[in-house]
Amino acid sequence: MQSSDKLMVQWLVQRTAEAKVRYVVISPGSRNSPFAIAFDAHPAIQTLVVHDERCAAFIALGIAQETQAPVALCCTSGSACLNYYPAIAEAYYRNTPLLVLTADRPAAWINQGDGQTIVQREVFKNHAHSYLELDESSFHLDAALEAQLQEHLNRLHALWKGPVHINIGLNEPLYQTAAVSTFEPYTPQPEVSQAQFPDFSLLNGKKVMVLVGQMAPDPLFEQYLERFSKYSNVCVLVENTSNLHSSEFNACIDRSLNGLDLQNSAFHPDVLISFGGAIVSKRIKAYLRANKAAFHWRIAPDFPDMNTFLLQTTHFNLAAATFMDALLQQAPELHQLNYSGKWKAIDYNAKDRQAQFETDPDLLTDYDVFASFFELLQGPAVLHLANSSVVRYAQLFDPIPGVRYQSNRGTSGIDGSVSTAVGAALTNPEQAHFLICGDISLIYDSNAFWTNPFPKNLKIVVIQNNGGGIFQIIPGPAESPLRSQYFEAVHHTAPAAVIRGYGFEVLECEAKNELHDVLAKFIGDQQGAQVLQIQTAQAANAQTLDHFFQFLKHAHD
Repeated sequence: MQSSDKLMVQWLVQRTAEAKVRYVVISPGSRNSPFAIAFDAHPAIQTLVVHDERCAAFIALGIAQETQAPVALCCTSGSACLNYYPAIAEAYYRNTPLLVLTADRPAAWINQGDGQTIVQREVFKNHAHSYLELDESSFHLDAALEAQLQEHLNRLHALWKGPVHINIGLNEPLYQTAAVSTFEPYTPQPEVSQAQFPDFSLLNGKKVMVLVGQMAPDPLFEQYLERFSKYSNVCVLVENTSNLHSSEFNACIDRSLNGLDLQNSAFHPDVLISFGGAIVSKRIKAYLRANKAAFHWRIAPDFPDMNTFLLQTTHFNLAAATFMDALLQQAPELHQLNYSGKWKAIDYNAKDRQAQFETDPDLLTDYDVFASFFELLQGPAVLHLANSSVVRYAQLFDPIPGVRYQSNRGTSGIDGSVSTAVGAALTNPEQAHFLICGDISLIYDSNAFWTNPFPKNLKIVVIQNNGGGIFQIIPGPAESPLRSQYFEAVHHTAPAAVIRGYGFEVLECEAKNELHDVLAKFIGDQQGAQVLQIQTAQAANAQTLDHFFQFLKHAHD
């Protein structure tokens, strides 16, 4: 079998495969052609070619998110690598392993007027866990270099995962081939955590709030957490991106807080225990910062100094299930209060009241789209949520059994929502994937539709509200006279027209009386159109959401 004639490239590709990388997303170019040749020749690695580097990086993120394994990226020299940065930042804050391989000119040619060169050395230094510079001109394979590379590759399997950047200077010629070389095999060494637990007796008799942010499904943790939630002193707050399903949990945090007397100390926690990553609800962050618990235990592998709630916080680098197992074995004394019942009561009331809420019969609003979608979707499925208003609307509806929720909540940016869903759907063609996306997010990431092959198992609902709906429903910009010009950047470009330009069939819905039937057919027909554009009444969206929250409050009058 033939591979690249560059020994350094063959060696790096072999070590990449040994680091359990099974997918590499390659963007076409000249300087990275030796890697394309070598990856194509390696039997253990599957390649995907994506022209747009920004899309490529988010597609790799989606693959890593779906497979729970590291994924490699490979691009040519110059500004190409800079397009990776949004996805690299997202991966850094999502504990997601990406191996970023950036081809470069030899170091001697940087800043010397040679074509397609920039300073690529440590270009991702603020958002990559490690960085290694290799140069073909000075390459010498020895034990020291092997050890250095393995130190970086091991970071892909550390407890705190994330991007690892290797920049590789390559000489011309670039397209030559040679027989595959053999190297001594290497087995990655996973990081071993030294488990340290808190003094669980500190919880005895206290009001304990458990708050879970974004995380992958974890059935064992879910089982332990449900057992813990049966203690009457304990309330558990989750979001649909927490991927936890139990009637014991408060799954719609903003819906609960909307009916809560924020000054009633009976609801204030004495202790906060948090798991997982980003939390969507701004209300719960503000509530916990204003009504301070005595202390906070944060259970996560990343960001040991993070203090989201401005509390006395102790970080524990433990798996969530490991922590909960140890806690339950201590049999804490947490049956003295009705703390759980108080929190569940306000959520039950709000949920009953929500079932009676009706929107304007003549206007199709964003709320209507989510109400119908969450009524119609059934598991098993993966639901990808774009950012801004989309992910916030989704938190108002109970999680659907059998549905796994994904969203780019690491940096909460609008870029890459479509590409991430594409990457995830490509890895498992038998699994139904859905994406709900705003018009701005979709147009911003429209080159994702250039992906070939495009996953047939991905269906996309795009809400066309002429852009920037989030700025109508958050304080500040909603009242600004400059909102439409500068914050929302109101536009009149139809996403449907953009998507059709890539050769896709697009269904459209503009009438409220057609929404339910159109959505039902779209969701159920896996062989039909992959994109549905729903036109909503932009001017009525914020008012409808405000009416919704006011309507729920009457349940507590």
